[in-house]
Amino acid sequence: MQVLKEDIRGRILTIARQQFEKKGYSKTSMREIAELAGVGVGNIYNYFTSKDELFREVVRPVLNALEAMLQEHHGIRGEDIMTMRSDRYLKACIDEYVSLINTHRDLLEMLLFRAQGSSLERFRENYTDRSTELVKGWFASMQQRHPEINTSVSDFIIHLHTVWMFTLFEELLMHVVSPEEMEAILHDYILFEIQGWRAIIKI
Repeated sequence: MQVLKEDIRGRILTIARQQFEKKGYSKTSMREIAELAGVGVGNIYNYFTSKDELFREVVRPVLNALEAMLQEHHGIRGEDIMTMRSDRYLKACIDEYVSLINTHRDLLEMLLFRAQGSSLERFRENYTDRSTELVKGWFASMQQRHPEINTSVSDFIIHLHTVWMFTLFEELLMHVVSPEEMEAILHDYILFEIQGWRAIIKI
């Protein structure tokens, strides 16, 4: 019986993903998802309490990937700032961005372009605000570890750092770019960004 319930839940998620991709959050109804999934509209609420919860569950893999990226760089697992001088850091950043887009392209597109009306419609802004605060905290900890560096960077510059990342993602999603071209673009963008930060921080 449990397997059957998981099958139904999986079918609902599959149909919901298809509809959210095609029509966006606001134009997709729980009724049509239920009908296409072959379950009663009342029964769908036994699996998901609301359309918003269902949407969040559909995009959860990309939410988790973006959260991991944030924590990896500036949060609980943030690396030492001096690693920015290494080729390994540059390659790791490029690989991370390529992996995010290749693995979660459709979900990232859904999150950034089709979330209007959901609790995630301001995801970019909320993520950017959180990122700004985390980077400020990370800079403070790096200043204690390396007193010679310059971390007196304005909040607005830190804010722009994340805004540019989302603009990059959006542009890559909106244009047809081959895998080779995407990797070259990401290489140049991340190199540009790292060199800029190194100049500001003086490392």
